Amino acid sequence: MTTALIISLLLGAAAFILFNVMFDVKFFQGTLRVILDMADTLAEYLGRYNTKRYVDRIKKERIVRQKENIYAKYNRLVEGLILDFNMPFTLESFTSLLCICFAITVMLIVFFMQNVTLSVVVTISIFIGLLTFFVMQSRTIKAERLDNIMDAEDIICPLAREGVLVAIKKVMESDEYIHVNIRPYFRQFIDNCDNNGYSFKQAITLLNRQLGPKFDNFTKKAIIFEYNERKGMADIFLDIVDENAVLREINNKKDRIFRKMNRDFMLKTGIIVLFFLYALSVQDFREFMLYNNMGKLINTVLISVICLSFARCQVLQGNLGTGGGTS
Repeated sequence: MTTALIISLLLGAAAFILFNVMFDVKFFQGTLRVILDMADTLAEYLGRYNTKRYVDRIKKERIVRQKENIYAKYNRLVEGLILDFNMPFTLESFTSLLCICFAITVMLIVFFMQNVTLSVVVTISIFIGLLTFFVMQSRTIKAERLDNIMDAEDIICPLAREGVLVAIKKVMESDEYIHVNIRPYFRQFIDNCDNNGYSFKQAITLLNRQLGPKFDNFTKKAIIFEYNERKGMADIFLDIVDENAVLREINNKKDRIFRKMNRDFMLKTGIIVLFFLYALSVQDFREFMLYNNMGKLINTVLISVICLSFARCQVLQGNLGTGGGTS
């Protein structure tokens, strides 16, 4: 861009602004209003479309058994993320937002790389890496929730000989024993038994669904104990305390291994990135990597390998799970 062209553009912009100020045209204000109206209309249409898709999906899931394919895995993954992070989205609205962000990211990368195909590949790799990062954080949330449930079981089980409902009421008298994240479920269980007309089996089955598979064993034993109580039967709950101790030990070992894997991966990735940035200080290397088509291809491959390696590392960790019936 020549100096004359830059001066011409600046003079044109100054004249345009002066015209708007002198004649009170308010061109930008009107343009902004039009853009906002268009965005509002588009958001409203997208909301109605996603609501229709959500209703159709729920109806279909109740009638037709969903096949295990890539779409089913994606749906399960996203619904798990929405639940774990307590996001105000449905599966359909999350997917729409993801597509919009993907398109914007592709356009931004195309602006720098000047190559549509490579930009799409880079964007896919980046989004896989970001999605994997959120899955990793989701697994951490599930592990913390699992610890909270085991802590609650360890306190309730020794008191269960007086009755499971009585034991839970005693534990709920103090805010210290049951973590704030799962306290509302136990409070609802008590209300369902005392005030809402639920039988004990119905109330604890609902509590089991809210807390997840880790609570299955306690629920089965609680129902048996409630309806078939015999002398010495309360000792069946103490097995759960022993199982939790073993499960904690296993999860602690896996957590140490996973932390080391993630730390090593981040360290190696950091070294590669720092070396690349340092190498860019060499003019010939910078021009080749940033402006040459072969250099852009190499950059694309490097970014894809890093993102996919990170995803593979987390998949291996996810296959081992967190124990206790959660993944």
